[in-house]
Amino acid sequence: MLTIHTAELLVTGLTGPGSAPLPGGAVLVEGDRIARVGPYQELAAAYPHARARSWPGVLTPGLLVRGGDELLERTYYPDDPYEITELGAEPISGAEALAGLKMTEARWGNSARRGTQKLLARGVVALTGRITVPSVRTAVARSGLTILPPTPYEGPAGLNPFAGRDSAEQAFHGVLEPGAPARFAAFAVAGPAELFEQGPTSCVATVIGGRLLHRRR
Repeated sequence: MLTIHTAELLVTGLTGPGSAPLPGGAVLVEGDRIARVGPYQELAAAYPHARARSWPGVLTPGLLVRGGDELLERTYYPDDPYEITELGAEPISGAEALAGLKMTEARWGNSARRGTQKLLARGVVALTGRITVPSVRTAVARSGLTILPPTPYEGPAGLNPFAGRDSAEQAFHGVLEPGAPARFAAFAVAGPAELFEQGPTSCVATVIGGRLLHRRR
């Protein structure tokens, strides 16, 4: 099925001539790939039977977060609502705190599943790190997130892909062009500068492999 995703502003992540943000821009997705990029009205006229999804704000490449092993193998995400009263809602890290939870591989897998949902809700499509716990690797694979090799970045691991960066563009993973993987996100902000200022929780949609894996309700 063909799907057109559009927003008030399209940022492709490309550099050079013709790479300026496109007001009213859109991407045409066929399967797990981007088939075309251009003005929404142009794509809608050329593909009248394509399903259309319109998002507020800006459409950009998905985001890359660093320290995925720290986030998913050394941080526990309490199960809402079952554990919130006892453990609180915030992620739990630190050897002593984790030792008290008596973690098992199955519990790590369930925690990682909740962690990947939080990442998708922030427009994240890829993470770096060396994931070694089988149940965590399974959770990441099922989420659709791409695992990349560790990077030399030594800052604190966190759910915010912009941590330690100077702009939102530095966290983009890939570009939006014909033939590229259909992997992008929409944020309810005016543009990249506002995205960097307001943060990734402004995400309203995340698409990986052409599938809508997160949508703000």
